[in-house]
Amino acid sequence: MKFRIAIATLFFAGLALCSCNRQKPTDTSTSGMTSLMCDESFENIISQEIDVFEYTYPKASIIPFYVNENEAIDSLISFGTKLIIVPHELSQDKIEYFKSRKRNVRTMRIAVDAIAIIANKNNPIDELSVDELKNILIGKYTNWNDISPNKTGKISVVFDHQGSSTVKYMRDSVTNGQNFGQNVFAQKSNKQVFEVVKERKNAIGIIGVTWLSTDLDGSVANGVKIEDKVKELNQDQVNELQSESNNTFSKEIKVISIRRNDNPIAYKPYQYNIYTGDYPFYRSIYAITTSVNGSLPHGFYSFLTGVISQRIILGTGILPSVIPPRNVTLE
Repeated sequence: MKFRIAIATLFFAGLALCSCNRQKPTDTSTSGMTSLMCDESFENIISQEIDVFEYTYPKASIIPFYVNENEAIDSLISFGTKLIIVPHELSQDKIEYFKSRKRNVRTMRIAVDAIAIIANKNNPIDELSVDELKNILIGKYTNWNDISPNKTGKISVVFDHQGSSTVKYMRDSVTNGQNFGQNVFAQKSNKQVFEVVKERKNAIGIIGVTWLSTDLDGSVANGVKIEDKVKELNQDQVNELQSESNNTFSKEIKVISIRRNDNPIAYKPYQYNIYTGDYPFYRSIYAITTSVNGSLPHGFYSFLTGVISQRIILGTGILPSVIPPRNVTLE
């Protein structure tokens, strides 16, 4: 973890040294060069946001590093970057640390994400309760036949990687801190989660819902061009994008419906079900910056809650920050 942060820090230090003998590009809220650290779960969203921002402001260059949540926060604390995108607000002790260093910290929610449970297309399971998923994760249920008549065999669970925010979410919100069972495995990327689930009939994957609206190479499945997003992203287009994301997930796998323990109805992670709170696994996405007004990091930070940015988020299958979910808790 520290190695990757050190590499990022050295990279930007090198850029600064190389530019010493050249005229420094104007550093404003829409020009210059900066970096950001983003939780890997949100790469799909932020890569699109950067593309549109740089298309709109050609003199701006934003270099993202997609890391786990702890790496992003550590980079902010060590002043390796001035902008991070993570699924949690900073703790009070970290805020106090920045105050002691005379740094102002700004935080805003930019979206509401959902975590999806995916399965092989040939697995007959279509839905799970929150308790059933918990028992799978802690190793109480090790065979699909423990849940319902099912000849698929042993249950295998795959995450994107051991330190991901989806792992943390499931441990905090579903297993209540209990350790995962021996049937839970970590991969190295979201793409690998898809590949394992596609190949293994007994496997389920746990993944950010925006990855379900993309091809496995990470490109957006509906293929909307940057120019269209900037020039033609009106409400009719948003409705069309939302309709697609609400009714079509990747055809390579099956998305499992989830029901709360006190509810006989199971729901998939469609935008409307996230909005109503009927789908239980959702979390907020936050942009956090220590940058000053008029700087490029602050310019992009402000852009993330603008109209174009929020419409891009709406098109990815999750909720913009202006549409909060109902306040519900897991049973």
